[in-house]
Amino acid sequence: ALLPALLLLLLPLAALAAAAVLLGLPGYDIPPGVNQPAKLRLVLTVLLGTAALGRILEKTGLCSQITFGRYVRQGRKLGLDPKLFIQDLHFNKVPVRVYQPKATSDGPRRGILFFHGGGWVFGSLDTYEKVCRYLSRESDSVVVSVQYRLAPEHKYPAAYEDCLSATQHFLQHLQHYAVDPARVTVCGDSAGGNLAAAVSQSLAGRPDLPRLRAQILIYPGLQALDFNLPSYQQNRGVPLLFRERAAFFALLYLNGDALHMQEVLEGSHIPPDMRLKYSKWVSADNIPEEFKVRGVKPLRPTDFIAEVYETVKRFCEPNLCPLLAEDSVVHQLPESFILTCEYDVLRDDGLLYKKRLEDNGVPVTWYHLEDGFHGIISLYDYCGLSFPSGKRGLDSVVNFLKSL
Repeated sequence: ALLPALLLLLLPLAALAAAAVLLGLPGYDIPPGVNQPAKLRLVLTVLLGTAALGRILEKTGLCSQITFGRYVRQGRKLGLDPKLFIQDLHFNKVPVRVYQPKATSDGPRRGILFFHGGGWVFGSLDTYEKVCRYLSRESDSVVVSVQYRLAPEHKYPAAYEDCLSATQHFLQHLQHYAVDPARVTVCGDSAGGNLAAAVSQSLAGRPDLPRLRAQILIYPGLQALDFNLPSYQQNRGVPLLFRERAAFFALLYLNGDALHMQEVLEGSHIPPDMRLKYSKWVSADNIPEEFKVRGVKPLRPTDFIAEVYETVKRFCEPNLCPLLAEDSVVHQLPESFILTCEYDVLRDDGLLYKKRLEDNGVPVTWYHLEDGFHGIISLYDYCGLSFPSGKRGLDSVVNFLKSL
């Protein structure tokens, strides 16, 4: 409740923070091929200004940088939607928001479990309100948005467990929401895509629950073994997810802190034998050549540091890094939709998982935004700034849902 008052008191500091951000912007890489580069620069200015002001607040002891960032990202409350019935509930003690179309239906509707992005650290039901309303209205589906616990207060596997628990509850009570048991999909973007993939794997082959119809993974982060894949090299400074921040978020989710981030970025955290074992799945060799034409170079192997591995060895668990699941699990997965963006450090995670699914006989629909950047879906209509590529991506998800 004090944050609005603090903002007024700290306007001079905010101006200084914004000025510092603007002076530093040239250091960030916004390629000319990106959709709406001027608008992206404006969004970046707001986010970096928020981060700078958050650091000031943290140093003064008024609130943590993460708390301030969550407050600013919360978004404004939307009014009633004439086409949707919206209610806040709890599924197995996990907060959820359920969106149900008001129009009459000829039969049971599709059901969608939606897990929001935000690096497992940011994001909320309100942050993704526009996206979930759009999915429910346009695909005529019942959407369940899940508010999982956030890091660093709640470390792995808290977020995964919340998403799995809410999904299981929904699958056990589909009749209450007039949802077709044969048409339930898990969906998520970024960290939410990671959680959707993990939940889908956990439910694969479960005889006691309805089988998922599909999984929708929107620029998902699926591994933390290699932060030097081609997309990480090419897009390391492209907003809205920088290479260092990707490792930072993964470590914050895993351990609640970002210690050893530099060693993880360099690849010193994985034993050579384990790296060799997983190279069949996590390797630049599995990335199509057309994605390696700009800014990719072979890197010298780094020395393994056993002490670092001991702190991050759970990175090798499929519930945290779904790309590492065994073939016996992957081949049981439902039909999949994967969206990737050209200017995104996580692009290759999506491409590698696409290959894994296809190699195991899983039907995959792939949609690639050639001018897209990380986070563009949630920015399709951001504070009056429209990003047409984000709208195209969101519509591609809707079209896939309609085909189910």
